[in-house]
Amino acid sequence: MEKHYSNGKLLLTGEYVVLDGATSLAVPTKFGQDLVVEAIEEPELIWGSFTNTGACWFEAIFDVPKLRLKNATFNSDKEGNAEFIAETLQKILSEARELNPDFLQTDKGLLVKTNLTFPRNWGLGSSSTLINNIANWANIDAYKLLWNAFSGSGFDIACAQHNSPILYQLENKEPSVKQVDFNPNFKDELFFVHLNKKQNSRDGIQRYVAYQSKKSFDSACLSVKQAQDDIKKISNLSNEFVKATSALDLEKIIEEHENIISSIVKLNPVKKELFSDYFGAIKSLGAWGGDFVLVTGNEDTPNYFKQKGFETILPYSKMVL
Repeated sequence: MEKHYSNGKLLLTGEYVVLDGATSLAVPTKFGQDLVVEAIEEPELIWGSFTNTGACWFEAIFDVPKLRLKNATFNSDKEGNAEFIAETLQKILSEARELNPDFLQTDKGLLVKTNLTFPRNWGLGSSSTLINNIANWANIDAYKLLWNAFSGSGFDIACAQHNSPILYQLENKEPSVKQVDFNPNFKDELFFVHLNKKQNSRDGIQRYVAYQSKKSFDSACLSVKQAQDDIKKISNLSNEFVKATSALDLEKIIEEHENIISSIVKLNPVKKELFSDYFGAIKSLGAWGGDFVLVTGNEDTPNYFKQKGFETILPYSKMVL
């Protein structure tokens, strides 16, 4: 039996602009996903994906070594989901084989199980942990697998591989990862609140890229200069985030960061949109519009959000590895 495990992720600073080279602060989570491989006699790859409660939400069977899809089932009422997920998995496995031609070249079969330790709708990296686990299994570069199969900055792969907070940057399209000592002494004043919906990171990336490409030619030079200024500002704020010595310091950084990203993506900050009467700071994470937000607060914070209908509130120390 072979087993691999990858950490989940949260991007605390640099959402969107991490794609353009901004230095961003990311943290691995105490939640993640494992992948277990066992040999079987039948010449098939039998795949099962399980939730944090142990329920099987996706199954597929492939021929080996050709990786042809034979059957797929998905625990959902939506038509086509099983085939779409199976084709996505097939693409990842095929790309892994492109990077390592010996991968899955066997006449015998394999039983593969993946197990999440967080609810699927939390958005902590069900895809990135899967890609990193498959890369480890295939003995290939996880960043190359991500970029060959999909897109993204790669910060989530870095979190999957590191057990401490990191400053992440794309330099000439190459990942640069620096482990940092970010363990704030005011972490009991920090909470993660789930916004009750799953945000697809790839959709957020596509919206950002599409918006950037729509800028008129006449303003191209100005846009480039503004983008460079924004990237520099966000990079500086990422470093200030790490150095913050109090929740009050962090609230000022969060407010400035939210205003910059809001002006870039032309979306209201989440506090203005949903929680204008909240007493602390609220910061969107990753692609705006779903998953978790980071908030500063106190013992009254959980009650505030529960009264608004948001039941999933995790203290910082319960979330971050």
